[in-house]
Amino acid sequence: MQEQRPSLATRAYRSIRDQFTVLFREIAKFGIVGLTALVVDIGLFNILRFADGEGPLYDKPITAKAISVGVATIVAYVGNRYWTFRHRGGTHMGKEFALFFFFSAIAMAIALICLWFSHYVLGLTSALADNISANVIGLGLGTLFRFWSYRKWVFPAIPDDPADRELAERDAVTPI
Repeated sequence: MQEQRPSLATRAYRSIRDQFTVLFREIAKFGIVGLTALVVDIGLFNILRFADGEGPLYDKPITAKAISVGVATIVAYVGNRYWTFRHRGGTHMGKEFALFFFFSAIAMAIALICLWFSHYVLGLTSALADNISANVIGLGLGTLFRFWSYRKWVFPAIPDDPADRELAERDAVTPI
């Protein structure tokens, strides 16, 4: 007796379900990597500025922030390359990192533009307004942009690569 092949509708449903499962896992992993990078950024900044009362860069907040953002960007790249998007096609690591840094800079600009618009155009100058515009709206929009741009250009899918398909299928059925 011959086994019956699933209908077109059943195959389409399974395909869509599998694609959303992979997408959901990518979003969850991206969020975890992003939170980890945020903790590194904030933690390192505060250590550099305020360790033992006055840290090594106490009088240099911009330098401290540049170092903490740089280290957090490297943490985010490694986490996204080797965990979030490990099943996607890889290009040359230098090119990937340059694209990653470029799109991260655009995302930062999105947050800065939100802060600038709220603060200088709308005249909302309180600490609460600045935090909402920069760290809620700006960071939220920047995060959406980063996820989309990393997925599209930094870690693009290679649908014809059997190894890529196999990893995507394995990610679809294994826990985060």
